[in-house]
Amino acid sequence: MIAPWLQQTWTRLVDLGERLPHALLFVGPAGLGKRALAEALAARLLCDASAADGQACGHCEACRWRLSGNHPDLHLVIPAADVDEADVGEAEGGRESAATKARSSQIVIEQIRDLQGALSVTGHHGSRRVVLIDPAEAMNVYTANALLKLLEEPPAGCVFLLVSSAPRRLLPTIRSRCQQWMFARPDAATLAHWRVHAAKDSSSLLAICGGMPLAAERLAAAGGAALLERFVGDVARLQTANALRLAAQWESWLKSRESAAAGFALPQLADWMQRWVSDLAALRLGGRVRFFPAQEGVLSALASRASVAAVSNCYNDLAQIGRVAQHPLNLRLVLEDMLLRYARAITGARE
Repeated sequence: MIAPWLQQTWTRLVDLGERLPHALLFVGPAGLGKRALAEALAARLLCDASAADGQACGHCEACRWRLSGNHPDLHLVIPAADVDEADVGEAEGGRESAATKARSSQIVIEQIRDLQGALSVTGHHGSRRVVLIDPAEAMNVYTANALLKLLEEPPAGCVFLLVSSAPRRLLPTIRSRCQQWMFARPDAATLAHWRVHAAKDSSSLLAICGGMPLAAERLAAAGGAALLERFVGDVARLQTANALRLAAQWESWLKSRESAAAGFALPQLADWMQRWVSDLAALRLGGRVRFFPAQEGVLSALASRASVAAVSNCYNDLAQIGRVAQHPLNLRLVLEDMLLRYARAITGARE
């Protein structure tokens, strides 16, 4: 299903018809529906008889193959562990193995080599073939250079669809070989209509997700309202004296079956901490709360006793922690470091 805020983009893609370039790069914040739009376009390109609105019919032989996950001319290139995510959850009670975590962050060069081999033969169902790569920034420099050869000399009838939320991490040569399509946040009117049909906590979830509706929907489905309530309650009451105790509690929280089932781990928690401090900094500088509007009173009280320098330094420190949160670090030490830095910042002297 194509989100309402992407309908105009979809119409433009459909109108291109046979003038569609051989490589497109969909760029925009996570949670907007870029992947769903890319999948819809791939389905359209492979369909034998697309519908009046340009979408795949869902009934032809090609669509039946695709819907069963067996279309030989549709090549999905994603981080290796994502393919087996369901199997891992079933085998380990929702807990990722260390090997899976290590594999999950990158698209490896072997996947591109396999793709090169698959594209070296003619299509199985007509001449059209589609490659969908998501997230494109998961490619390291070696993988990206291997893909670059395919983009420079694309096989006949092949369309590459790249999806990225961090295009600056892509090689400039990759970006230059693709036609870029920018995806912007929905406007206020669209979000107001979406909230009518969303969960009761949609406003808070939408805010913490930076106004990304689909990200908010995923968070809601994963029990995000309860996670957010606990986070806010803990961090709003935090004092330097109990930072180490809270770090121990958060370690157990992140290792719990509930957090694992929700996909809630250190990267998400570190991101929420950074957004909380971002709102603190905004208030301290005379700005407005963006991510935690329901807690503006609490944030205002905290901001009133923290210095600009302390809050700014804390934000920078949390940004550094966020950059390494995906790595296999000592969880307790990271949480202690993060919470102690925050606690000291909010007890600093006002400038």
